[in-house]
Amino acid sequence: MELSEIKATARQLLEKLGAGGLSLDAVAREGGLPIADVEAVFAHRDELLTALVIDAYNESAAAMEQADQAARDAGASAGARLLAVTRALRRWSFDNAAEFTLIYGSPVPGYHAPQDTVPPASRTPAVLAAIVRSALEAGELTPPRRAPAGPPLLLPEAVELFGGVPEAPFSDIIERGIVLWSNLIGLLVFQVFSRTHDSVRDESAFFDFAVAVAAEGIGLEVPLGDGTR
Repeated sequence: MELSEIKATARQLLEKLGAGGLSLDAVAREGGLPIADVEAVFAHRDELLTALVIDAYNESAAAMEQADQAARDAGASAGARLLAVTRALRRWSFDNAAEFTLIYGSPVPGYHAPQDTVPPASRTPAVLAAIVRSALEAGELTPPRRAPAGPPLLLPEAVELFGGVPEAPFSDIIERGIVLWSNLIGLLVFQVFSRTHDSVRDESAFFDFAVAVAAEGIGLEVPLGDGTR
């Protein structure tokens, strides 16, 4: 069995068993293979989980990047670009709920993601950071009403990802961007795991509204009401 076939079988098992129930034995049984054939590709379960995690981060980020490129090609504002990429991530999340759960759900017992997962995981916030940076450079951001957060609350890696700390009144825009990012993921968790279905009439419209509200925290206006999903 080839690498791609093993991973495809493992994804099927993610839907049936969840990440906690995934094992090389289970993949071998599902694929009708000797366990030795699976172990020849992945030495242990954690290697397989890492491959699935990396794929999930890369595929979800690629959906966002493609949506952003299309929006930029159409001459969209930063706010419209933000709406496009968050909608793309939402579509991917619903279409790949098991993979979404793997990277954004509860930690898998006994699994600790290695450093190899960091670059793929960084692609999602990098898309958001690029949009915020573009809005800042284009003068599309409204200065915040609240005073800056004070001393930097950031790790150097976050500053590097954004391209440096802007001057006042946007000196805490990176912190605000992280709030936007965490709000986005939290919103998706609520929607994918059906935490809003009994509260709102139109979950797609509510998602757009929530993104627009979260974007206000960085001073970015998100256009709504275009009727697309």
